[in-house]
Amino acid sequence: MKNPILVLFAIIAMSTAGYAQESETQKDSVQLRADAEAERLAMIEKIEQAEKEAKEAEKAAKKAEKERKKAEKLEKKLKKIQDNIADTKKDIAKDERKIIRMEADMAQDKLKGKLSPNDITKINQKINKLKEGILKDKAKLRKLERKI
Repeated sequence: MKNPILVLFAIIAMSTAGYAQESETQKDSVQLRADAEAERLAMIEKIEQAEKEAKEAEKAAKKAEKERKKAEKLEKKLKKIQDNIADTKKDIAKDERKIIRMEADMAQDKLKGKLSPNDITKINQKINKLKEGILKDKAKLRKLERKI
């Protein structure tokens, strides 16, 4: 009788041990899944953080590019104004030289008697027109200098 009890006890012990291993395997499987899920979530969080940092860096780069373009545009505008100022000064000087030359030629031709009263009137009108142009250019120059 000892023998069948021993066999029965051995069978129960073996089945319990098999069940224990099976539940341990399930626990390991569950644990592995939980660890894998936690690792996946950590990886997703790292990826999201990296994407966020990349977005911020891209945003900063765009902002810097925008500031650079704005500075270039302002520099270009300033250069254009300075060129206009130089051109206007040149025009004023040219017109003043022209007036001086016309007045000198007119005085010389008057002395020689080469000019009729109509010619004198026409020359004076041209001189007055040049003087008006100089006044306009000087007003334009003042406006341009205020812009700087």
